[in-house]
Amino acid sequence: MGDPAGIGAEICLKAANDLTDDTDVLIVGDAGAMRKAAAVVGGEVNAVDDPANARHEPGILDVLDLDNVDLETHEWGELREAFGEASLAYVETAIDLAVEGTVDGIVTAPINKRATRMAGSEHAGHTGLLAARTDTEDYSMMLIEDDLRVTHVSTHVPLREACDLVTEENVHTTIQLTEDGLRDLGVEDPHIAVAGLNPHASDGGLLGGEDNVEIAPAVEFSREDGLNVSGPESPDTVYVDAARGAYDCVVSMYHDQGHIPIKLLGFDDGEVSGVNMTVGLPIIRTSVDHGTAFDIAGEGIASARSLVDAVDVAVTAARNRGLTAD
Repeated sequence: MGDPAGIGAEICLKAANDLTDDTDVLIVGDAGAMRKAAAVVGGEVNAVDDPANARHEPGILDVLDLDNVDLETHEWGELREAFGEASLAYVETAIDLAVEGTVDGIVTAPINKRATRMAGSEHAGHTGLLAARTDTEDYSMMLIEDDLRVTHVSTHVPLREACDLVTEENVHTTIQLTEDGLRDLGVEDPHIAVAGLNPHASDGGLLGGEDNVEIAPAVEFSREDGLNVSGPESPDTVYVDAARGAYDCVVSMYHDQGHIPIKLLGFDDGEVSGVNMTVGLPIIRTSVDHGTAFDIAGEGIASARSLVDAVDVAVTAARNRGLTAD
């Protein structure tokens, strides 16, 4: 459900109307907060204490009710430690359901990083928590927007630290994770581009040495592994080429390098879209590509487009993995 003070509850209710009939959805959250959102956007909530009791009936959204939101003091758009605690509980419960095979995958609505930090989380967001709870060492963020997909060698770290993380080993690992993620999405023969770190991919060493010393060897090792990989490519043009179909995914060196082109496409029509998929996990996890939007929470105007797309990607990945939950 995401942060109880954010738009998560209302976009869950909105998205339920746009999902395919063969997709069974179980919301992990607080049924009271969901009903409060339903009073704004419409919909019916069925609270359950066990996933096996979900009815999966049209027009009714099943909620595994953790009952951890005090509705008497609940306010939309407020930053609270209690809401951070609730957000973490939803995510941890969903992860456990996926690990045990009760569900085929999880789709996360937005949490507030400040709230979860206030609640004691050591992770910057969902991804680190997912990796820690599933004992995953190597993972990457893949963003998807129409025909453009990007993965990242690093994400939520300062830029100075991000440059230090551009190592041959890290780049090679991210390329392999990208290959695996693309196959989950049904891309049979992925063609991956690797963006350079420096302008013009260092321009033959004139603008730095990282592209030749760290990135190029990682690309070569990946080719020796049998992968179809190009790079390092000039980062100021490779995303345009990928969006036009030249590549199935671009491996980005740091957060903004990959996020900016995705955000440009995702906000192009005035409605937030885009999907975040964590590759490398033993479970399927996708997410919306936006935040809690505290400024409009509870108004009923938040778009569910990104959430609907995230569910569709999760379903695609589950089918390509051959998963069937009990």
